[in-house]
Amino acid sequence: MKPSKEFQETIKNHLDKRAAEDTLFAETLNKEKKSIEECCNYVMKCAQDGGCAGYSDDEVYRWAVHYYDEDDIKNITPVGGKVVINKSIELTDEEKASARQKAFDVLVEESKADAKKELSENIELTAEDIADAKKIAMEKVVASEREKILSKTPKKKAEPVTEEVTDLFS
Repeated sequence: MKPSKEFQETIKNHLDKRAAEDTLFAETLNKEKKSIEECCNYVMKCAQDGGCAGYSDDEVYRWAVHYYDEDDIKNITPVGGKVVINKSIELTDEEKASARQKAFDVLVEESKADAKKELSENIELTAEDIADAKKIAMEKVVASEREKILSKTPKKKAEPVTEEVTDLFS
């Protein structure tokens, strides 16, 4: 199985960084008969031969450097396996604060849900309590609807009252 592109890039990035810091290793890294794909095959073979389920980054990188250091390591055939690449992401202070706030909000909502569930499981209502609750709810709905209707109905303006006065003595 051919090593994944991500695995090859991760190993190559580490080796390039080391070569930038160590001129002697930079020469070793540029050997003509060595390739990043075969290096990754060698790393995977070392991991398979080791028999463990996982290895530290340092161990993996040492195997990669060893592959380039030793001229007699060649013709490594691909081996099957799965590689998990650890990537660390640096968050800004703003992103950290936002993540903390979101986590806090989720915690509050979960706590509310748990408390509501616990209360509903522990409280027993009588038929009278349920009837009273229904009556109160109905009264609130009626009052709310009444308010809506009254707020929509235009108020009539009072028309002036004109009185006709008849003089009976004239």
